[in-house]
Amino acid sequence: MRIGLFTDTYPPYINGVATSVCMLKKALEKKGHQVFLVTVNPDNMKYKYEDNGKTIKIPGLPTGIYDYRLSGIYPIRVVNKIKKWKLDVIHSHTEFGVGTFARLISKQLNIPLVHTYHTMYEDYVHYITHGYFDKSSKKLVEYLTLFYCDTTANELIVPTKKTWDLFKEKYGLDKNIYIVPTGIEIERFYSEKIKKEAVYKIKHELKIKKDDFVLLFVGRLGKEKNIDFLIEAQKDLVSKIPNIKLIIVGDGPERVDFYNHAKKLNLDDKIFFTGMVPWEEVPNYYQVADLFVTASTTETQGLTVIEAMAAGVPPICIDDESFRLTVADHLNGRIFKNKREYKIIINELYKDKMKIKNMAKQARLNAELHSSKHYAESVLDVYKHAIDNKKGRFGLISDIIEKVKK
Repeated sequence: MRIGLFTDTYPPYINGVATSVCMLKKALEKKGHQVFLVTVNPDNMKYKYEDNGKTIKIPGLPTGIYDYRLSGIYPIRVVNKIKKWKLDVIHSHTEFGVGTFARLISKQLNIPLVHTYHTMYEDYVHYITHGYFDKSSKKLVEYLTLFYCDTTANELIVPTKKTWDLFKEKYGLDKNIYIVPTGIEIERFYSEKIKKEAVYKIKHELKIKKDDFVLLFVGRLGKEKNIDFLIEAQKDLVSKIPNIKLIIVGDGPERVDFYNHAKKLNLDDKIFFTGMVPWEEVPNYYQVADLFVTASTTETQGLTVIEAMAAGVPPICIDDESFRLTVADHLNGRIFKNKREYKIIINELYKDKMKIKNMAKQARLNAELHSSKHYAESVLDVYKHAIDNKKGRFGLISDIIEKVKK
């Protein structure tokens, strides 16, 4: 199968969507499919062609939301190149920029379009509005999202029941929606794959001692991630667990504010901010931790939770639907409802290392359900539905078009 992946973000960007698309590309290629990529050039305003012409990077302008760039909706320079790819299916991973281009190319070349909805955009409106017109902006986001996912995509993929509910119950979308949890390259995070020297280096740099009890958060440092919750809870935890440390890996617009908050609470030696970490080094940080913690309620799935599980680090997550299908309370991790429960759980686990060990084993086993191979197989099923349904809808005309394309 000849598959086109269209995305606004791709490595070297470090975020959930970039990781997901990169992993999917590799997994599909391992299965013998030809995969082509259209994304944004993160370095400059030039067109870039890589991988023997199978990857096209188009210019994009900074959006002001983290390091995202937004491309034009129809970069005409690359249309003829994409025509030569003779794609069987297009899979878009963004609603705007490159995603809109995918929609137009799909219609122009009569190629089935599958779309994955990765991001709960309503939770990010404040980065553009800064508190003004939030209500009307969210309605606009809802309209644009629904328009793209309803009228332009042949098949729609969402990662969790939480996102399925958004479309079915809130947006009232009347079409098939496939719940396909995003997979990761779980093997990257296996403890046996990590060099001990790399872990020792991190501990040395952060002054983590052998008997320290280490909590870890990995993700963007934005207010929607609820990192203030973790910082404030750390203040109380330190009074009962003097050797507890919290490592916060990542960068974002609120990094300085979070750092200052921790400093104000005199937690300079209890909370460490690493800043942006290279993609290939992220797995090393999980091996430093005893527990992975998150209080974010804005995830569509929470890939870092799966990364932690693959690394054998039990996740401690706030009670949010995005985590419930992954984390089984007391089995492979813990779920908390509020700050009080969070602190109780951390204190209990600090005293019960065997409980942590047992949850870690189960977490590693459960991570297998989110492998890149399993994810690719599920996505391929949706591709086949999209292709078959489009042929069924247009019958002989579709077959003639396919022959002309060849």
